[in-house]
Amino acid sequence: MPVNDYLVIDLALATGLRVSEIANLCCGDIWVDDGRASLIVRNGKCGKQRIVKFGDDFKEHLAEYLDWKQKNGEECSMDAPLILSSNTREKMTTRGLQKVFERNARRAGIQGHSIHCLRHTYATFLLRASGNLRLVQKQLGHSSITVTEVYADVVNCDLDKALARLYLPIT
Repeated sequence: MPVNDYLVIDLALATGLRVSEIANLCCGDIWVDDGRASLIVRNGKCGKQRIVKFGDDFKEHLAEYLDWKQKNGEECSMDAPLILSSNTREKMTTRGLQKVFERNARRAGIQGHSIHCLRHTYATFLLRASGNLRLVQKQLGHSSITVTEVYADVVNCDLDKALARLYLPIT
């Protein structure tokens, strides 16, 4: 279902959640009111819980999605799964989420990647935007900063470019 597919990909890119965390999201785990744009991961890796914030663009998309769910007769109670499988009308499984990504990647001509790559993309872009490794660690739910440091190596090419321009006149 295209509406679900778009949400799955946008959710992964906007939050950096693990596939299992996306599968376990319920409607009540989302806050999209005036002051908050966040969700709660209730059972992350090693059973950990965390709050993940997200931007206004995704906040708007999520509000539209929840409205769409209600209009299409899908349950939106606190315990209702956020994303339903179009086949079973039950919560989307991790394998189902992987298939959504694979189908859409194939349509886009992208091969050799998994939905987990969206988590890496999110982390890399968040680190580039913030320069704050601790913030990335917190958003991703890593227990150790050494796991998050992998993304600093990815961003080193940006550092090389920045150093080359460091003392050039501003134009």
